[in-house]
Amino acid sequence: MSGAAPSCGRLIGVGVGPGDPELMTLKAVRALGEADVVAYFAKLGNDSHARRIAGDHMRPGVVEMPLGYPVTTELHRHDPAYRDAIGGFYDAAARAVAGQLDAGRTVAVLSEGDPMFYGSYMHLHVRLAARYPTQVIAGVTGMSGCWSQLGTPIAQGDDVLSVLPGTLEEAELARRLREADAAVIMKVGRNLPKIRRALAAAGRLPRALYVERGTMADSRAVPLAARGEEPAPYFAIVLVPGWGGRE
Repeated sequence: MSGAAPSCGRLIGVGVGPGDPELMTLKAVRALGEADVVAYFAKLGNDSHARRIAGDHMRPGVVEMPLGYPVTTELHRHDPAYRDAIGGFYDAAARAVAGQLDAGRTVAVLSEGDPMFYGSYMHLHVRLAARYPTQVIAGVTGMSGCWSQLGTPIAQGDDVLSVLPGTLEEAELARRLREADAAVIMKVGRNLPKIRRALAAAGRLPRALYVERGTMADSRAVPLAARGEEPAPYFAIVLVPGWGGRE
């Protein structure tokens, strides 16, 4: 890439898929074998899910760089304090990775699912890609892992598929659900009761499927209408198939 110093290292965003290590691509495995440094995001005090997925493919002795998210649970995502905290974190993470790149090392940054789809890697990419040689390795997304695991056709022909964050306001979520033939709702967690109400208001609750820890050994799936009101874990998704009654 133009502008990069001749001796600088290479940045690789590595999609490791949704949870099942066998869903990692050959290209992702090869990149991990070539990396001098493997960086990964995790909440402070927690293990990294991406690290668990990729662990068997990391070569012995590789330098590991955990990037610990700040604790921001008490702040709303639109709060300026939240934006300052998370923006400062990504700035610091980018500086740490840049230090390794400036030393001539190849840095692989692990990303659950696909790096360019709701992934934290994107925040490093926009800060570093103009300055260093960069490669992004696509990964299987959580949503495709879930609908494939269930054997549920999601969209066909002229169906419109909408991917919606559960953090949207309830009325907006219901509006978008009414307009879509098929939908995937991410960022479920504590938003589950709101998501259920929005689906009911849009007339889509009977078709909605709740999937928890998709593709993982302890995965489970039930119709959302039959699932309790308790908050969902981090790795949860809601599918609304659009391809119904057709061949």
